[in-house]
Amino acid sequence: MTTLKNDRFLRALLREPVDTTPVWMMRQAGRYLPEYRATRAQAGDFLSLCKNNEFACEVTLQPLRRYELDAAILFSDILTVPDALGLGLYFEAGEGPKFHKTVRTEQDVANLPQFNAASDLDYVMNAVKTIRSALGGQVPLIGFSGSPWTLATYMVEGGSSKDFRFTKQMMYAQPEVLHALLDRLADAVIDYLNAQIDAGAQAVQIFDSWGGALAHREYLEFSLKYMQKIVAGLKRENEGRKVPVILFTKGGGQWLEPMVATGADAFGLDWTTPLNVARQTVAGRAALQGNLDPATLYGSHDTIVKATKAMLDDAYAGGEKTGYVANLGHGITQWVDPENPKAFIDTVHEYSAKYL
Repeated sequence: MTTLKNDRFLRALLREPVDTTPVWMMRQAGRYLPEYRATRAQAGDFLSLCKNNEFACEVTLQPLRRYELDAAILFSDILTVPDALGLGLYFEAGEGPKFHKTVRTEQDVANLPQFNAASDLDYVMNAVKTIRSALGGQVPLIGFSGSPWTLATYMVEGGSSKDFRFTKQMMYAQPEVLHALLDRLADAVIDYLNAQIDAGAQAVQIFDSWGGALAHREYLEFSLKYMQKIVAGLKRENEGRKVPVILFTKGGGQWLEPMVATGADAFGLDWTTPLNVARQTVAGRAALQGNLDPATLYGSHDTIVKATKAMLDDAYAGGEKTGYVANLGHGITQWVDPENPKAFIDTVHEYSAKYL
């Protein structure tokens, strides 16, 4: 087992003392980096990039060469599980992910094949092992999955959606069918994340990208319930240390109180929830992660520094000394100048020291 040179990310998630606030960025390996675009061109297409562990390792490490980040995140896609369930993932230029098959009936759910993450998604596990080896203990590696609700929306709609027409129709007209699908997906995600942990992931994040599209009671019933099942089924210790679990529901800050009951170690926030309010809500029962608006990185150096300091002031307004990881409120966009994240990252490390 390689000793971690920098474990402040893991320590903050477990509310242990840290020397400075750890920071990473969702989608930190992505199209805003010219070196990423070059590697993707070399791979041929996005899925080929994901399925080649050397390419996946290369793009995972690229942002760490540019910035003083405190964690690496596995380069993959949230739709690997539905793809392994035989739906046929593909990407249309300018339109995002699509599936050749949809899941819209009770029979469609029954027809889904058995899933074994270690064999069906072996390329992901190979990437995790390759990245862990290449990191050499520099920083921890984050594994991840989409939430059952978010995966279900893609499977039912057949791709991205703005109104989730078919998924919500199923939810209100045939809730038992949707529950059956979500239950299958929760089992698959447990298997998938545990396989990533076995392969070397040192923390895991569940991306509930579309949970915020649900009404209050429906969020609790159709999204949070299944994330709670996942948290209960995960390995929480490996290689002699705890494996923290982060839940991130975009647009979900109003549900922090019921989220805490899941037993997850930390909760990601988008930019719509003030960090000082969120800290008061969780009251030391969990760590928080977030929540700079990614669009801030379109601004000037001074604008980014000012916004980052304001975020940190909110995060530590209650006098807490740890339990916070700086991040964006969602993924960094492809139009960001690659020079700009440095202002965000460096400000986090330098300015937060006064609170710690």
